[in-house]
Amino acid sequence: MIQKQLSHPKLKRKQKRLLGDSSRVIVRLHMPDGAQRISKIIQRIVDLPDTKAEDLLAQIMLDFSERHKDIKRVLGRHMNEVRDYVPRKAVLTETKRALIGAYFTMEYSIESAALFNPSIVPHPDQSHLDKGSLRFIMSLRATGEGHVSSIVFRSGVLDAQNTFFFDPTSDYVETPDVLLDPVYDRHLFDLKLIEMSASNEVTAHLLSQLPENFTSNGLQSKIEALRTTPVFPVKRQNKTFEVMDWLINSNYEINFRPDHLISERVIFPVSKNESRGIEDARFVRFMDDHGEVTYYATYTAYNGLKILPQMIETKDFIKFNILTLNGKAVQNKGMALFPRKIGDSYVMLSRQDGENNRIMFSDHMHFWQESEIIQEPTRPWEFIQIGNCGSPLETDEGWIVLTHGVGPMRQYCIGAILLDLENPAKIIARLEEPLLAPHEEEREGYVPNVVYTCGAIIHNNELVIPYAMADIMSGIATVGVSELINCMQPVA
Repeated sequence: MIQKQLSHPKLKRKQKRLLGDSSRVIVRLHMPDGAQRISKIIQRIVDLPDTKAEDLLAQIMLDFSERHKDIKRVLGRHMNEVRDYVPRKAVLTETKRALIGAYFTMEYSIESAALFNPSIVPHPDQSHLDKGSLRFIMSLRATGEGHVSSIVFRSGVLDAQNTFFFDPTSDYVETPDVLLDPVYDRHLFDLKLIEMSASNEVTAHLLSQLPENFTSNGLQSKIEALRTTPVFPVKRQNKTFEVMDWLINSNYEINFRPDHLISERVIFPVSKNESRGIEDARFVRFMDDHGEVTYYATYTAYNGLKILPQMIETKDFIKFNILTLNGKAVQNKGMALFPRKIGDSYVMLSRQDGENNRIMFSDHMHFWQESEIIQEPTRPWEFIQIGNCGSPLETDEGWIVLTHGVGPMRQYCIGAILLDLENPAKIIARLEEPLLAPHEEEREGYVPNVVYTCGAIIHNNELVIPYAMADIMSGIATVGVSELINCMQPVA
């Protein structure tokens, strides 16, 4: 039973700080603008004397091979990206192939600007631990040059006293192999086209020729056949092709090498929709009706102009599927999935209007059509807006939801509410004041006066909260679960 208490819960800030490391670099494709310019660069490399090319590549390998585990593999991959620009009569040695790859490669320091907005979940592997300990995975938003965001990971163990022991962070970082040809469900694909107001006679013609489960290559072959022999007005066809290509490229699969440490894995923007960043992933350990566990994360894809709500799913943090969230109720930031179905429905928190806390119910994980407001800004520290700070956490008393509130001087604070277990659209209690507000040493950074989290965890009867400070670094705080709930004000 929740009892009103006047005291504020005693929050303990850990001394540990997670800071970005500018030496952690990935290698990216570097494509100068214009086909003509690319061709000219390649021609210059082709014209190099073999001995000069060998000396140049040897120096590149000397300078970069110890900074990356498999630099030759990356150079080969980037060579393949520009192979269509190589003169047809050119006979390339392995040296010049690698050299071409090097000229179209650049390093990118993923954490040079900030490491923030963390979420935390139990690790899939809980073997060989001391009693009372928990192995965890923490995701963080990393930003580098141009403030492009990606997802990075840390792992470690929480012991019986909730002391953090982080695994050593690798000096290496790797981007995954990207599979842009996964299998698509024809019915779901058509539903998304309808939602986008892009379903027409062209899409119907193309989809009718595809099996129930089709690949990107399968769709592209049908598009090329229609492009070669038009059936509909060419302008209308081409516009439809663009939309279908956009949708295909928003859904993909990435695979890391299992022998690499989790701190070496970075999910960097792949599709055009993510070109300016992958923001604020909220990971949750989801258990289905059969007891099978899948990790999901909602995130915001940003291309510099528009945002697109996306979902990540993984079983092992090695293979990840990237999927588009669909429906008129997923048109803004801050989606947070409940860790299980309630009744027969998937449930997710959201903030469609940029101001209020909302909740959504759906019978399909990827489609969300309706939402309702469950909380509006009512306290001075949240007058501008409120939203969730990650997926709800289940207790016997109800669902604990950390919230963020924006108040005067655009200060972000973290609050807490309690939702009814069986009817999560009902708030049964809330903190009157922020649980966590920026301390003096937490105020300075890229965005001053902000504390924020994308997901907490309950361990040994404490709520463990990794949180960002001023959008530049991250820390950790804990509070007793019972004490937190007892300090909440019941809501009639």
